[in-house]
Amino acid sequence: MKLAPKLPAHAESSIHQFLRAHVREAGASGVVVGLSGGVDSALAVRLAKDALGASRVHGVILPDRPYSTSLLEETEAYARGLGVPTRTIPIDPIEAAVRAAFPAVDDRTLWGNAKARIRMLLLYSVGRSSGLLVLGTGNKSEILLGYFTKYGDGGADLLPLGDLYKTEVYELAASLGLPTAVRERAPTAGLWEGQTDEAELGLPYVQIDRILRGLEELREPAEIADLTGLAPAVVASIVARVASNRHKRRPPPIPKLSLRTIGIDWRD
Repeated sequence: MKLAPKLPAHAESSIHQFLRAHVREAGASGVVVGLSGGVDSALAVRLAKDALGASRVHGVILPDRPYSTSLLEETEAYARGLGVPTRTIPIDPIEAAVRAAFPAVDDRTLWGNAKARIRMLLLYSVGRSSGLLVLGTGNKSEILLGYFTKYGDGGADLLPLGDLYKTEVYELAASLGLPTAVRERAPTAGLWEGQTDEAELGLPYVQIDRILRGLEELREPAEIADLTGLAPAVVASIVARVASNRHKRRPPPIPKLSLRTIGIDWRD
């Protein structure tokens, strides 16, 4: 299939080295990762466990009202099978307190973003209290599309899946033998009941990733449409989404006022 991303043979070992190096450099005890029951978090925690050892990986489950008991039990069992300790912190009381401050606001996206930021606040609180880095679970497709919440699931210390397209995430998950239920569950950010990634994005990831791969190869939209067989308007919509969400992939802009300015000519 033309332009289809292919999982690099060295992906697993490179991610292991990445995790060990950054945890060591930070002087951290390990990592904390939010477990949603989805393939991204399941893969992230498995890679961290293999790289660092189960005792240095902490899973946190952050359920809300729509999060089913069966999914909670499945997620706990998966972590238990890896030997990774977990804790569960329901977020409904915190979300209710935030909503109470804005009783007249009825904006599904706003509250979805608030929920994502509540979850990250809790992960950083756990991380701080135990000397752990926060392991994000975002993948390359989500990052390019801006399909994440700024300072929510987009805020993390490390993004081990950040250079894997979603289809490559599935490929690596299959090669590592992650549970079928995890790999076949419809991907969702879990920000409101019934939400799924592909319904919001309007395309399946297998098609989205081919467009994104074409952009990575610096191909023009017309060429991508020709190679993928997708309608030019479909390709254009993804290209426009990547461009319009550029701000989410960059640190906040700073005006140039002095000799060297952070983010412009003072780079760490």
